[in-house]
Amino acid sequence: MNKIITKMLGVTLLIASSTVVSSPLVDVQWIKDNSCNSDVRVLDIRGNAKTAYLKGHIPCAVYTNYSKVWRTKVKGVIGQLPPTDQMSALIGKLGIDNDTHVVIYTHGSNSSDLGSATRTYFTFKVLGHDNVSILNGGLKAYLSDKTNKVEKGNNSVQAKVFNASKRENMLSDAEEVLSAIDNKDIEIVDLRTVAQYLGVNRHGKSKRSGTIPGSINFPQDWTTINGGGTFRSKSELEALYKFANVENSGDQINFCNTGHWASLGWFVSSEIMGNDKATLYDGSMVEWTANPSLPMEKSIDGDNL
Repeated sequence: MNKIITKMLGVTLLIASSTVVSSPLVDVQWIKDNSCNSDVRVLDIRGNAKTAYLKGHIPCAVYTNYSKVWRTKVKGVIGQLPPTDQMSALIGKLGIDNDTHVVIYTHGSNSSDLGSATRTYFTFKVLGHDNVSILNGGLKAYLSDKTNKVEKGNNSVQAKVFNASKRENMLSDAEEVLSAIDNKDIEIVDLRTVAQYLGVNRHGKSKRSGTIPGSINFPQDWTTINGGGTFRSKSELEALYKFANVENSGDQINFCNTGHWASLGWFVSSEIMGNDKATLYDGSMVEWTANPSLPMEKSIDGDNL
């Protein structure tokens, strides 16, 4: 696999403008200083309903429904990337063009919640937009200082034109994963829970228990501090990668059940570790297990305990 794209290395919290590639993570002070700048669009992606947003959000933030519009069902597989033209139209309606610095935040309650932000971030990158960041710690970090301003009601924005340029090389499909099983130079990383990796439990939409042969387990909640909504430091993540026998360089495919948790693994490897050969298998286990010809391995047969 030759999947090299230009990326920002590390997580130094720089104050980025629309003329440079943004830092992957920004902190609360950055958001306080920049959320209402004309060249910045802050996206509130909390939950499936707009209620929480209307009750209070970061000033000038715009709401968008992560589950409803940023993911779709493709050939029976849930949680997939919607068509590129559909995403271009959506992004434009959010007042975002190709020069806008996009900053994404969610509740900041746990790692899976943070996965909504990394998955949305990943989508922007796939669509060719590098000027995107995540508020580390989410709204929880912002509200930890009671003096920080909260805005109520809805923000309407003027639509802009966003032109996507899809980077297919950031995505891996089932065929590539199958080839990677016998290729020792390509690492396959399973971001699911230990129980799902071993075969004890499985996702409700998965047809079979276990994991992809030869994959390495790196549970998604290891990516954040105590499984919360704030990423661990690069040095901590490097130590955990070493413990789990995960490399932080070279060809790597990240997967989970539907491509949600996998985005946390991709973000850590690509944006924090600086591995520009990390990819995401969008179909993940829901797609993989639906095809009985694709191999599986499991340490425990949870279906026949």
